[in-house]
Amino acid sequence: MKEKELLFEEKIEKAKELLNKLSKRDIALSDSLDFYKNGMKELEDAQKLLDEAKLVFKQEDKK
Repeated sequence: MKEKELLFEEKIEKAKELLNKLSKRDIALSDSLDFYKNGMKELEDAQKLLDEAKLVFKQEDKK
């Protein structure tokens, strides 16, 4: 479970970094689209990891 926690945290951190890049005023439109797409992918992946962790928790809770 620790590995998934680390992956989750890494993905959230990566999304934050991309958001900071998007906040800059001198960013090119093409770069902003790439940052946005990559950030959304990181957040989607993090959400999947979170959903998996919830499922494991629920399964363990039923035992």
